[in-house]
Amino acid sequence: MKTFFIVCGITLAVLVLLFFAVTFICFIIPFYARRKTTAPTEEFSIPQGEVYEPFRDKMVSWMKETRATPSKEYYITSFDGLKLHGVFYENVPGAPVELMFHGYRGTAERDLCGGMQRCFSLGRNAFIVDQRTSGKSEGNVISFGINESRDCLAWVDFLVKTLGDDVKIILCGISMGATTVMLASGKDLPQNVVGVLADCGFSTAKEIITAVIKKMGLPPRLLYPFVRLGARIFGGFDPESDSAVEAVKRSRVPVIFIHGEEDDFVPCHMSRACFEACASEKKLVTVPGAGHGLAYLVDPELYLTSLADFFPDYTKR
Repeated sequence: MKTFFIVCGITLAVLVLLFFAVTFICFIIPFYARRKTTAPTEEFSIPQGEVYEPFRDKMVSWMKETRATPSKEYYITSFDGLKLHGVFYENVPGAPVELMFHGYRGTAERDLCGGMQRCFSLGRNAFIVDQRTSGKSEGNVISFGINESRDCLAWVDFLVKTLGDDVKIILCGISMGATTVMLASGKDLPQNVVGVLADCGFSTAKEIITAVIKKMGLPPRLLYPFVRLGARIFGGFDPESDSAVEAVKRSRVPVIFIHGEEDDFVPCHMSRACFEACASEKKLVTVPGAGHGLAYLVDPELYLTSLADFFPDYTKR
């Protein structure tokens, strides 16, 4: 009998350890980002995949131009004590500012290359943020927009204090950055925020995570509960505490949704779902032939015209 209880105890301990090991691995893969301590191997980082190759030269050209443009760096402290970094590119003093956020495991330079040029062409200034875990910003946990949306609010407060009470701000994001600004749109925003541009954002963290798990040939129903539990235990956040599709139901600022119709990472139907749910003034623009994050590169004129028409009071062309 004693041997039986020993075996049962060992078995239970092994099962508990296995449970926590699986939970930890399910946290590490989607949410953990190791801080980079060495310089990148490439001078200019381009997203991987054949879909981006036709645009490589243009993206590198934009990066070079952005690096050569006068700018000013700023730092703020997040609600949880992280040092966050952003860069301000001033086109016209006093002009509206696009506060821009990049995507999942991306960088401001890579994901938002062309962002400064696009803002300038519309008569706006650009403030480009390194999301937590990226670039010169601190942090090790990517929270799929949950904590990042709180960082967005902190940057809004910073811009109002730094640029003046009359500054007009358009929140702009691509991919997870779009989800970040959609989540922020459902929060208590100051009147300085006059609109949101959400480019290829995902509707809910659960939907995009389960879609990726399925693409990996793994069972989403089995693994997603471990992913969510890992986020709560090791990351300190619940990926289901809010979602873009729910946040835009509370939005009181105009939101323009843009999405490439050939996006095979964040499907176009996610922006359609957010558009349908949005309670404020809204517009949906889909770009034929555009993959993930490539809407502006594929059809810049449609992109610029759509933004100018949707935000006429904050545009000069």
